[in-house]
Amino acid sequence: MNQNKLFRLTRLRLASWYALVMALILGLCGFGVYQAISHAHWVTLDRELESVAGTLHDSIELKLQQPGRLEPILKQLLPNICVVGDKCIQEQLTFKRHTESAISQGYYYVRIFDNSGRLFAIAGSYPKGLSPLFNKKLWQTLKDDKGNLYHQISFVLHTQDNRDWGYIQVGRSLEDFSNYLNAVKLILALGLPTAMGLVGVASWWLAGLAMQPIYQSYKQIQQFTADVAHELRTPLAATRATVESALMMPQLDETEARDILQTVERQNLRLTTLVADLLLLSRLDRQSMPVRHELCCLNEIVSDLIEEFAAMASKAKVSLASLIRVHQPVNIVGNSEQLYRLIFNLIVNAIQYTPVGGEVIVVLDRNDQNAVISVQDTGIGIPQQEFSRIFDRFYRVNSDRSRSTGGSGLGLAIAQAIVQTHYGSLTVQSELGKGSTFTVRLPLDVTALNGVRSIHQFKGLY
Repeated sequence: MNQNKLFRLTRLRLASWYALVMALILGLCGFGVYQAISHAHWVTLDRELESVAGTLHDSIELKLQQPGRLEPILKQLLPNICVVGDKCIQEQLTFKRHTESAISQGYYYVRIFDNSGRLFAIAGSYPKGLSPLFNKKLWQTLKDDKGNLYHQISFVLHTQDNRDWGYIQVGRSLEDFSNYLNAVKLILALGLPTAMGLVGVASWWLAGLAMQPIYQSYKQIQQFTADVAHELRTPLAATRATVESALMMPQLDETEARDILQTVERQNLRLTTLVADLLLLSRLDRQSMPVRHELCCLNEIVSDLIEEFAAMASKAKVSLASLIRVHQPVNIVGNSEQLYRLIFNLIVNAIQYTPVGGEVIVVLDRNDQNAVISVQDTGIGIPQQEFSRIFDRFYRVNSDRSRSTGGSGLGLAIAQAIVQTHYGSLTVQSELGKGSTFTVRLPLDVTALNGVRSIHQFKGLY
């Protein structure tokens, strides 16, 4: 397929579009995943911060007595608290000493403002460079002078007797949050090209897989066209040569004219038969065309064909006989003309490929599900490697012999197509030099004929 420029470009175009669409889908999915992860972490972060801040707020409020004054007991809650203006030393606190304080986690800081909004005290891992001005917004996201982000929440503080004391802000660094999102971005940034590479390879393979039946059909059409052209060219060339030779003669007597007309008639008959076979195959291929079904007696069809081919078999010095293994008539619902043509083609094929002194036997039998028709001959046989091709159009096992007998190579192809339209099967068994047996199985059950009709539709036929 890759040797054909048209299919190679089509495959490349199909794979490119598939990869492009998948890139868009994966990109949107990646963006959605990132947004979902970011939103989930923001929600978790807000809940965590709100929980820590609420706990500190409630604990501090229980200890406040006078506005503008921090009670000494607050140092038990916030051991590293420092009043603004005092000389504060940031201790390196051990974890064991402050396990009860969420501030000891290292990401949190606390800012306490008085009623006027002046920064009064700080605690925890207080970042440098944050604005000392109070903002009454409940939630804020701030940035220090180094560009680090912080998220904080504000609450109003009251004394024990419910007087306004000031405000408390509890915040935390977003460094771990940013690092996590950066890791997610990196994974997506590296994963998307990798996924696209795999999608590209898969797209190329899937495009080839999807186009394989199309390519096979294309090759069959090419071969079919070439075969048709070849089959038509031979009788046309013979007719033209005959006519040209006749025109070159100064005069023709009656015998010569009759011979020329007979030659033209034979070639015309060959062309007519070929065109009729091609039209029949075309009709059989179009399953959507309505086909008239009726009750067909296979016993009568076989008997009529044996009688019809008696002269042909006698001329070829081949014994032709039938063997009916059933005592009752074998009736199926189908197209009588097509079934006639099916058995006709198999008998013609058997007689043509059976040498002088051989025999052809047509056997009719049935089982619980199928009517069985076998055409047995003692002919030249079919090589094992040819079994897969004998039902191809214009294919001949022995082209020289077939041409001498007038065959076009469409007989078995037509037989196969007719069997398929009747939901049956056609198989072959053969041994080279000993003969062949073509076996047709046609369903007796009316509902199996088209898969959807009920047997009640055909009650009138019985």
